[in-house]
Amino acid sequence: MLTTDFVTGSPNWLDLGSPDTDAAAAFYAAVFGWEFQSAGPDSGGYGFFQKDGKTVAALGPLMEEGASSAWTVYFQTPDADATAKAVEQHGGRVRSAPFDVFEAGRMAQLTDPGGADFAVWQPAAVKGLEKASESDALCWAELHTGDPAGAFGFYKAVFGWRSQAMDMPGMTYTVLSTGEGDQQDASFGGVAGLQGDAEETRWIPYFSVDDVDETVTRTQESGGSVLMPASDIPGVGRMCWLADPFGAPFAVLKPEPPQQ
Repeated sequence: MLTTDFVTGSPNWLDLGSPDTDAAAAFYAAVFGWEFQSAGPDSGGYGFFQKDGKTVAALGPLMEEGASSAWTVYFQTPDADATAKAVEQHGGRVRSAPFDVFEAGRMAQLTDPGGADFAVWQPAAVKGLEKASESDALCWAELHTGDPAGAFGFYKAVFGWRSQAMDMPGMTYTVLSTGEGDQQDASFGGVAGLQGDAEETRWIPYFSVDDVDETVTRTQESGGSVLMPASDIPGVGRMCWLADPFGAPFAVLKPEPPQQ
């Protein structure tokens, strides 16, 4: 389960790059009830999505030339420079070399060998997200890739992740866990193969919601779209893939209650 007790390799930050941050803030306010708080006059338009006064994600303008609107998942590292070197050594790419973000921490923008973008966060003053696995907050991170086994090998080498195979309808799903702690308790995400020729290799954030169908309605009423209709997954819960008005994909999930 994804928590805010961050260890090496766990998702500890999440941000959205958008061509229109005001419109994006309004969309996610309508869908999740998030409030946007600017990080200040020197932040270049970057700021924080908050729920109940706690940071659940962040938002900023697109910074890379030719970039499309997308969510970026950040993973905890004790040393962003060493992680960037490991990424290159294992066939990945450094899109943005490690740099300090004021006194908040140190980060790098990276791409895995299959083409999925991600980032790392080395915490300083800002430890990471303040809410996770609660309503309207990040609860899971999922990699869709054409080579699930190769992708896992890469991330295992970089972060020390562990994996466990899980049978799903029509596929085998790889559940990801950090290298520390009980493996089931430390699970935070998964790896799946691409669903059709048109799907891109990418990380998809899942947000926990109380009512998937109601969230779908709010998404459509606010200018977003449905990428994959809501469905019930045995042993997991009800889920749906969505996109915001600028095409950034994300998913929502109402988890099944834990088995007694």
